[in-house]
Amino acid sequence: MSNMRDVMGLCERYGREGSQYQTEFEPATGTLWGYFNPKDGTPCYSLGLLHDILEHDKQLVANRCHVEIEGTAFPVHNYVTASRIPDVFNVGGDLALFVMLIKARDRSALANYAKLCIDNIYPRTQAFFSPTLTKIALVQGDALGGGFECALASDVIVAEESSQMGMPEILFNLFPGMGACSLLARRIGIRAAEELILSGKVLPATEMHKLGIVDVLATDGQGETAVRNWIAKNAKRRNGMQAVFRARQFIHPVTREELDGIVELWVDAALRLGERDLRMMHRLVRAQMRRMESRHGAPLEVAAALHEPLAVAG
Repeated sequence: MSNMRDVMGLCERYGREGSQYQTEFEPATGTLWGYFNPKDGTPCYSLGLLHDILEHDKQLVANRCHVEIEGTAFPVHNYVTASRIPDVFNVGGDLALFVMLIKARDRSALANYAKLCIDNIYPRTQAFFSPTLTKIALVQGDALGGGFECALASDVIVAEESSQMGMPEILFNLFPGMGACSLLARRIGIRAAEELILSGKVLPATEMHKLGIVDVLATDGQGETAVRNWIAKNAKRRNGMQAVFRARQFIHPVTREELDGIVELWVDAALRLGERDLRMMHRLVRAQMRRMESRHGAPLEVAAALHEPLAVAG
């Protein structure tokens, strides 16, 4: 079997030059790889990254989850989301933008940003409206806030052992409003989801695996291999497995109305934040920037960045 990655076949059709979301496709297994690759190196959901992802995914849906290469249409069976940034999956919302819009009392712009996030995550929760597509998140490094929400919107989460995941928003008096409440509750139950969100804890992948949030725990540096092994192992039962994943939408459906309603709560809550809350948010922004500048590979210490204690289980 071929292990070909036809980069141009996909990028020429869906992407555009300079896109912050890079894509590759492997026809042999029907695997589409999507990589966060922000221009400035800050792996958060900036407006530019959100628009680039949405442009790609809209075209994927329009093509009924097929990729055309040299006149031949190949079905996408697996859609893997990962990151080009070392030690970071995605640290979530654009906090610097949040601070600016909240200070300006610009509800419309804040609501538009939140809606754009839901425009991105809702099709993912619906498997891009395909009955035969499996969504896989490959987490190698930090997945915080919206980055964690992206992983939770997947059918399967593969995470390397040193990765960290969590929702630190409560530490600056906010909550994750772009899908976390809905998606986490469907994985571990509403009470456990609320406890994790309200704790603000950022936990290692080993703990997330124990909680039933991470599906596959991989050795550091072996995440991509773990994804490939999982795809190969489940290839013969893919049809039945994907039907089970789709059945989740009947048992615990995630609706656009639910996500939009929670986003409205998030916008209102964001506009109630005070100066102290915004200062805490800004500290985390600075800590993220320092980490990206140093590129030393150490995990982001959210608690230290905010000068508040943060217990980590285990």
